[in-house]
Parts: sequence; C-alpha cells; structure tokens
Amino acid sequence: MFLEVLRQVTRSAPPAPPRRMAKVLNIASGKGGTGKSIVASNLAVLRAQAGERVCLVDFDAGMANAHLLLGLVPRYDLGHVLDGQVSAPFALVDGPAGIKLLSGGVGRAALQNPTPRELDRLFGALAALESQFDLVIVDHGAGMGIATVAHVAAARSLLLVTTHEVTSLSDAYALYKHAMSVAPDLRTGVVMNRAPDESSARAAFDRFEGVARRHVGKVPEWVGWVPSDEAVLKSVQARGPLVLREPHAPAALRLQSVARWEAIDLAPVARGFYETARRALR
Repeated sequence: MFLEVLRQVTRSAPPAPPRRMAKVLNIASGKGGTGKSIVASNLAVLRAQAGERVCLVDFDAGMANAHLLLGLVPRYDLGHVLDGQVSAPFALVDGPAGIKLLSGGVGRAALQNPTPRELDRLFGALAALESQFDLVIVDHGAGMGIATVAHVAAARSLLLVTTHEVTSLSDAYALYKHAMSVAPDLRTGVVMNRAPDESSARAAFDRFEGVARRHVGKVPEWVGWVPSDEAVLKSVQARGPLVLREPHAPAALRLQSVARWEAIDLAPVARGFYETARRALR
C-alpha cells in the first residue's frame, strides 16, 4: 500500500527543475605582481555582498595567497583534493561576506606542473562545486599554463588584470593572443590596475587595443581601472578585503565598478564548466 501511494505521488509530482550551474569567471594576468589576486578576492566579496553564493578557487597552485588576503587559515587545499584526501566541497573554508575559498596551497610541486591526467582528475572533483554556487571565480597563476588553457577553453568570460607598465602590458597581450587562439568567442575584459590616474590607464589600454586589433583581429573590452591606493597596501597588511575595510577608498569604488561587468553574468556552458574543461584536455 505504501509503495503504491509513493508511486502515485512520484507520478503526480512536477518534474524536477534542471540543475542550476554556477557562472564561472576566470581571472588571469600575463605576469606576477599585477595585483590580480587582490582584484579577485575583492570581486568575490563584492558579488557575495550583492546576494550571490560565491566560491573563490585559488588556482595559483603552489604559490597561492588568496587565503592571506582574506585572513584565512585553510586546513585543506587543491592539493588535498587532487590527492583524493577530501572532496572539493569539504576543502572549502568560510570567508568574509559569506564567500567560500578553496585554497591553492603553497609549495606543492604537483600543482605547479600538473599532468593532463592529474588535471582531469582534479577538474572532475571540482565539478561538484558548480551546483552549490551562483558564481565561481577562478584566480589563475600568471601566464598560460596547461591549467589556464583548459579553463579558458571552457570559459565564457575572462578578466585580464594588468598594469600600465610596458612589460606588464606585453605579457598581458601575449596571454590575450593565446586565449583567443584557444577560445575565439571568449568575452575578455581588461582591468588596468595600480594606475596613477585614469588618463594613464586609458592610454595604456589604447596601446593594448591597437596591437590586438592589428595582430589578433579583435580587441578585448575595457572593464575599468583601479588606482594606486595606499588603502590597498593597508588592507593587505591587515589581511582583510579592501572593500570591507575601506569601502569608500578610491580603489574600492573602482572595484565596485569592475564587479558590475556584464560578462560575469553570462550563462554557464550547457554541459557544465569543468566537464567542458576536461574535454579540452583530451
């Protein structure tokens, strides 16, 4: 009798809604020292403040520092997930404004130069995060290693963080060119970080845009600029997000504008981000 009632309830129940998959924003830079992780961690906090369930994945594997910027001491990191010691959700740590962080770990050689097989296993484990969050922000290491290439191939949006300095711009352009060869339809935006003023930031972006137009045939989007601000240095020393410590500081206000970039809200890929990234490895 009970089983028959259960069957009737099951048959009459409305179909389950399709599983929601997280949007995924990749954040990268051509070289180290651009302040990319500061931008990534503050964007995560801002989007969480706006009501989203946000997970920040520090994929600067082996050289991770997002936990330091957020004042956290994770027990587990990507290395533990890769080794199968814990699941990705279990490795998360609670962060400011309700964000969750998956730390990249420090000094893990296997994460600095993973094999395609290791990445495939790691991506399979990370896929569990997609149904638990509205937005996953992936903070990549500098350059275009195999992990970044696979992420880019699966992505809908990429945020490039650079500075107005010539070497930083050159490395950012090299990353952009490589990204376009991997994913020509990728929405790519540029943030000019630590600029002395808006005119310098715009002039630097104009140079970037001109070279890209001539040699790539397409150009990235101007997302915004973040000024050089002593409040940023103070927030790093205090191990707390700038947008929480000094929300009205000039850099914090500019980061709020960056957090509204419309490409962050692009729908996820149909089959799931990390499943697509795994396919890119093959």
